[in-house]
Amino acid sequence: MRRTALLACLAVTAAKLSPRTTASAKAKAPKASAKKAPKTAEASKEPKAKPAKKRRLAGPRRRKPGLLLVGIGGNNGCTMLAGAAANALNLQWEGVKKRCSADWTGCITQTARMRKRGLADFADAELGGWDVRPTPIGQALRKARILDFDLVRQLEDVLDAVPVWPGVYDPRFVGESQREQATHIKQLPDASSKVQALRADIRAFLQKVDGHTTVVWSGSVEPPSLLPVFETSEDLLNGLETHGADFSPSLLYAIAAALEGCSFVNAASQDTVCPGLCELAEKHGAYCLGTDFKAGQTKCKTAIVEYLENLNFNVKVVASSNHLGNNDMKNLALSGETQEKARNAKLRVKAQIFASDIDHHVAVQYAPFIGDEKRDYVEYTSEAFLSQLHTMVTYTRCADSVLCAPLYIDVCCLLDYFARQKTSPATVAEATSYLFKVPEGRSGPVVGFTEQLRALENALDGHEV
Repeated sequence: MRRTALLACLAVTAAKLSPRTTASAKAKAPKASAKKAPKTAEASKEPKAKPAKKRRLAGPRRRKPGLLLVGIGGNNGCTMLAGAAANALNLQWEGVKKRCSADWTGCITQTARMRKRGLADFADAELGGWDVRPTPIGQALRKARILDFDLVRQLEDVLDAVPVWPGVYDPRFVGESQREQATHIKQLPDASSKVQALRADIRAFLQKVDGHTTVVWSGSVEPPSLLPVFETSEDLLNGLETHGADFSPSLLYAIAAALEGCSFVNAASQDTVCPGLCELAEKHGAYCLGTDFKAGQTKCKTAIVEYLENLNFNVKVVASSNHLGNNDMKNLALSGETQEKARNAKLRVKAQIFASDIDHHVAVQYAPFIGDEKRDYVEYTSEAFLSQLHTMVTYTRCADSVLCAPLYIDVCCLLDYFARQKTSPATVAEATSYLFKVPEGRSGPVVGFTEQLRALENALDGHEV
């Protein structure tokens, strides 16, 4: 019989996702045979769902990659964990339009075609992470109101058993509106001791992993760093000792990841990635990638601009507006010196997604009632034949975390694959450039969504840049 799928541990014990098993986690974790969610009056009237049978692809010994999230209790983190647990437990639930079954829709690495090329099955991945907020994952998922309630009610107790490790915190790098919640933190005196504590967490986690582990910054956007750009790994580590008090939390996580041979991915907009950090990761057989995951609106923008330019139109103006009400947008939109700096960091990335001289405008608005269900409106104005104007508009509506969660899964499986193949950092940076609004680090000027996907295909075929 095949081994239990990813996160069956969530139904057995919280210890699988933690470097330290706690008594409370053991008490919360349901037994392997207890896959039923607590019954409600309404749910008890419904017929029992039969778990769907999922065929495993034949192949070599299965590897277990690792994925660690900084900000695991945020909307993206709890949504990704919900997807992993739902697939592990083969859950079914009542959706808005139909009865739904768990699958990996949206994750390009989990297609049969990609799996045949040797990419890991995310069902085998080991998961964990940190958060400065103590909220249990299941409660965070319920509060976020992202997924169907019938699914959330089946997962809440299971996800509440997932340990959340105390995070590294510096109020200078967190928006004023977020500071009150930051109570689940490592109480340590300096930057070096914080890096050592993070390394200890990672080392304990690596005992359960036989593939490559990736650490993803999934926290709120930090203000820009006031530190100089570290050009070498030696400069970076010396700076940690001499100016560590000014190192951002994201940079501390990145250094800890690199020193333990784990890749680091900056999924937010701050300027964490630098040449010295890339060099440090490469010295330890890992990768450093960023910046800012390109999930919905921006990915569509790059594809549409590419389409218009392929028609030989002159794209002149791209003007967009998006509004939603999640914590990240709250952090960016409200007043406060730190929040204004973080907002500028976010808009810097959004404004730089095109290499051409397109007049690109972005407006972001905080609308609490909308929650995570992001609304995007984009107008594209171009010159067509004989300089006549062509205008088109797109409107997108989807939960931001539903679009982002698959990117965490894909980057984990891709970096595991490339680490096994010992693919060069420059090739990996170009192959994964489609994931980011502004590819930074070792990536060259790979522009256009189609060209970015072609770079991924070339890398998977073994072609180095």
